[in-house]
Amino acid sequence: MSASLGAHLLVAQAGAGAFSWNLVSDIGQMLSFEFMRNAFEAGAMVSIVAGVVGYFVILRRTAFAAHALSHVGFAGAAGAAVISISPVWGLLVFCLGGAGVMGALGQRIRERDTVIGIVLAFMLGLGVLFISLYSGYATEAYSILFGEVLGISTGDVALTAVIGAVTLLLLAAMYRPLLFSSVDEEVAEARGVPTRLLAIGFMATLALAVAVAVQVVGVLLIFSLLVTPAAIADRLTSRPATAMLVSVVTALACTVVGLAIAFYVPIPVSVFITTLAFATYLVVRWAPRVVRSNPPTTEGAP
Repeated sequence: MSASLGAHLLVAQAGAGAFSWNLVSDIGQMLSFEFMRNAFEAGAMVSIVAGVVGYFVILRRTAFAAHALSHVGFAGAAGAAVISISPVWGLLVFCLGGAGVMGALGQRIRERDTVIGIVLAFMLGLGVLFISLYSGYATEAYSILFGEVLGISTGDVALTAVIGAVTLLLLAAMYRPLLFSSVDEEVAEARGVPTRLLAIGFMATLALAVAVAVQVVGVLLIFSLLVTPAAIADRLTSRPATAMLVSVVTALACTVVGLAIAFYVPIPVSVFITTLAFATYLVVRWAPRVVRSNPPTTEGAP
């Protein structure tokens, strides 16, 4: 039985599956379960990390890298299952290793996608090998495909907090030169900014962000937290600090609301998070067009 299914069964057995429209009562009901408290805590930390790192993903045009690293992480999780250790450690090791190769070989924008594609293909091949070697049911490894935030343990929350803190500290340490090189890489290099080192450092930071986000939305849905909120923020403001704040708030809102809905509906929480993020992006993308197509009229004005 998956952790997510077990969590929903626990709710049903406790008779706590009915939405009462009394928000205070409903919130108290949700927070009375440890697995929901863990889910909210982990979801909040992942949203903050993904919202901040995601801004640089959009700015540096590395969305494909985020997607690739999530699949690289799955190969690592499968490898960890083969040697009977926690898939999270395999996820971390492979994400960091793949990020180092991508950052070192794909510094230039024109060659970045090619390098990422090559590394991704190789890592997926390893993932197939590890799965074929595993003789049992790789429940934990497969759960990484779609996320299992409702089954996250207290220990996983602590691990998420540590990885998230390290990720934010790394990003803060290289914030100014990274922002400079992300906006204009050639000028930054001419000014003596170590762009290759920054590329490797950012890819390592992205790998850590992917590793924590995978626990919430899974490998296949990583864009919902790591890319979509940042894309929304990018359309609303050009100020870096404001954009990161908007990205974090959007990711938090989608995660918290998604978790609340999943508490009452026996559908994986990643479905609601991705749907909310996509719907918000559509609203932000299309609303200005609607406003422009219906300009205010001066008919009847004095």
